[in-house]
Amino acid sequence: MKSLTRTIAKTAVAAVVACATTVVMAADIFVVGGKPDDPFWSIVKRGAEDAGIVVEAQGGSVTWLGPQNYNNLGVDAAELIRQAISQGADAIVGPDWVPEAMDPAFKAVVDAGIPLIIYNAGGIGAADKLGAMNYIGSDDYKAGVAAAEYFAKNGDMNLVCINTLPGAANIEANCKGVTDGITAAGGTADTLPLPATSFGSSTAVAQAVKAYLLKNPKVTGIYTIGNVDANAAINGVMQSGKVGRVKVGGLNMDETILNNIKSGKQLFAIDQQGYLQGYLAVAILNGYVNYGLTVPTREILTGPGIVDKSNVEATLAGVAKGTR
Repeated sequence: MKSLTRTIAKTAVAAVVACATTVVMAADIFVVGGKPDDPFWSIVKRGAEDAGIVVEAQGGSVTWLGPQNYNNLGVDAAELIRQAISQGADAIVGPDWVPEAMDPAFKAVVDAGIPLIIYNAGGIGAADKLGAMNYIGSDDYKAGVAAAEYFAKNGDMNLVCINTLPGAANIEANCKGVTDGITAAGGTADTLPLPATSFGSSTAVAQAVKAYLLKNPKVTGIYTIGNVDANAAINGVMQSGKVGRVKVGGLNMDETILNNIKSGKQLFAIDQQGYLQGYLAVAILNGYVNYGLTVPTREILTGPGIVDKSNVEATLAGVAKGTR
């Protein structure tokens, strides 16, 4: 009798497992992000792809969509969102870089009943406005404030934020945070907007920094909004003859930047943990599409954090593995 009971129980469990397997929906997740050769976005993409290992094991897929350049960022990104819809996405992840251009496309996602997560740019305000499940990323304004406070503690009270992506909401918020943060500390700040074609152009940024410093001799702190821009700013400081008098800090990091922090060429970097932004967004959407799982904390912050000489060694280990 016991043997028969065990047999019936095993058969019932097998049937439940088989049934569960058949009803699981393979999730085809589309992730809109930065251009392929952007150092920061390559890390975000790595996070999305690592989470995609589970997605693919369950029969789904992760597709990365990024613009070829940032010259017409909002319009190009909106087109990528619409492309994801037309290709039958089961879920979509995207940054709300330029709301006026991108929000109609995001609203089309929600209107089509496609689960949406906003990440990297826009904050919980964008997620609320658009009806997205979550916001995953750093708080851009607070990142700027944190940078300004760090400069102030170092005695640098006259700052400039080099904005090579003017019009991008997250970058505008970052530079505003710098201005508000240093103003609250009793200092001053300016924002130097450059054409989007300058983003990642070491020559253009270095020349702009040199010219600005020669025209504004009181400036002692430069804040940049990307890895390559930070290295270019260091070159601009050198070309202006102000090494040791003007410090550089910036958003994001790579191995070169961390070594510059170790050597004293750069003061600090703001870490927003891009790997986690890509990884968590894909993992959460996969769980939702397949199992109805949700995360009650709708604002999931991955930053800001500060990397300086005190913790640079620990951070280098993550950079070597492509996750920081």
